Amino acid sequence: GTLVGRDGLERQYDTELRGRDGVRFVEVDALGRTVREEGVAPTLAPQPGKTIRTSLDITLQRFVADLFPAGRRGAVVVLDPRTGEVLSMYSSPTYDPNAFSGGIDPAVWDALSSAPDHPLINRAIQAAYPPASPWKVLVAAIALQRGIVTLDSHMAIPCRGGFEYYGRCFRCWKTEGHGDLTLLEAIKYSCDVYFYQLGLKLGLTELLQDAAALGGHDPVGIDLPHERTSIFPPSTEYFNKRYGPRGWTRAVTLNLAIGQGENVQTPINVAYFYALLASPNGEAPPPHLVAVPAGTPTRRLQLSASVRNDLRAALISVVEGGTAAAARIEDLHIAGKTGTAQNPQGPEHGWFVAFAPAEAPRVVVAAIVEFAEHGSEVAPMVTRIIARYL
Repeated sequence: GTLVGRDGLERQYDTELRGRDGVRFVEVDALGRTVREEGVAPTLAPQPGKTIRTSLDITLQRFVADLFPAGRRGAVVVLDPRTGEVLSMYSSPTYDPNAFSGGIDPAVWDALSSAPDHPLINRAIQAAYPPASPWKVLVAAIALQRGIVTLDSHMAIPCRGGFEYYGRCFRCWKTEGHGDLTLLEAIKYSCDVYFYQLGLKLGLTELLQDAAALGGHDPVGIDLPHERTSIFPPSTEYFNKRYGPRGWTRAVTLNLAIGQGENVQTPINVAYFYALLASPNGEAPPPHLVAVPAGTPTRRLQLSASVRNDLRAALISVVEGGTAAAARIEDLHIAGKTGTAQNPQGPEHGWFVAFAPAEAPRVVVAAIVEFAEHGSEVAPMVTRIIARYL
């Protein structure tokens, strides 16, 4: 008859929340009838459970829920990059968890478990998507840290709408092309052709190795059960096992460099990378909804201060005059990156990840809307969330 936390925070903190039952001793006869109650043994009083306080900003949570496009699937994660606190976490579609209290009606369970839009999945931590162009920032970070490029570096081949590699054309999202760009401009306008070449300059082994070191396939360790691990190849052996030693080519580098291919990330993982990028020293505790215990290890982004500053400058340009210019808010410096994730099951998904104020970030927002077709559609929602919080 004890109430037990079945999922979410109630499951994660069940031991603390539940407390301990009291015990009363009585003497009974062979038939189980009570014959004496007093003086049998000392009664043990029940102990109430602890109160836990979350970091969620309930006003912001309601605002996010009201703002998210009605009838659309996706997720929003809002973090404080200085502390790792989760300020808001939203997954759509939703369901009423109170339906599970005391045992769920079979008809309700059948409807939830068989629904084609999977409302029981917390998309913020349990769904994984191609990270698309927000991943280009990680690729740029690797190249800058290794000294392969600077923000002013050009690639050998300008963007004319596609890139020929061993007889195959890898296209840019802008069919007429972007022309000759610097790295800063390639981030600003999200040029695929520039990043195809940057991936090749890095090399597949180095890209896999450094992306893993920056958290490309590690769970963030949020204090919720069932966090999904993102998928990113740890080494070239991954491709050998999947396709056979001769069943793949180095062309996989091109897809990985633009956040596609064998690469799916959870919204919480993408949010955490940008939180680390936005934090004052490139270091932050894991995202959490309840206070992090003393001594919890933090993750540090192995990037120099100059590289982080370069990336911030590029991300500011995205919002000031690049692919997210339509979402710009007057008198508020926002740094962010749009993204359009290819989806073999239908229309593309839209990403936007941003932090602000860009000079001294206090909030990071990562949002994905399924079938939005372009990240520029998601950007205005994210900048409104930022403005509301600040």
